[in-house]
Amino acid sequence: VQLQASGGGLVQAGGSLRLSCAASGRTVSSYALAWFRQAPGKEREFVSAISWNGRTTYYADSVKGRFTISRDSAKNTVHLQMNSLNSDDTAVYYCAATTTTGRAERVYEYDYWGQGTLVTVSS
Repeated sequence: VQLQASGGGLVQAGGSLRLSCAASGRTVSSYALAWFRQAPGKEREFVSAISWNGRTTYYADSVKGRFTISRDSAKNTVHLQMNSLNSDDTAVYYCAATTTTGRAERVYEYDYWGQGTLVTVSS
């Protein structure tokens, strides 16, 4: 499975961004997809995930109500709509894929990773 993240950039506090991750590979439709982020000097942390069929979503408490994850199975793409951004959201955002079912929040639970896209929120 190959993952290509895009959509990062510079945005003012309170603004919005939409990240996309294009997944490719024969079995990608059977993988749950997720977003993680890593701020400078901090560990990589879970942001959101969506099940292989798109029916179940999970969010970190810090983004719940502001971020929305969605999946376009026909295009093998996962999106992360980020609203009401603040400086704490500044990080490199990574998409990842796993065969683990249920709420998978740990980095080690994911088998494949994209290259990351930088989101910078200016205050």
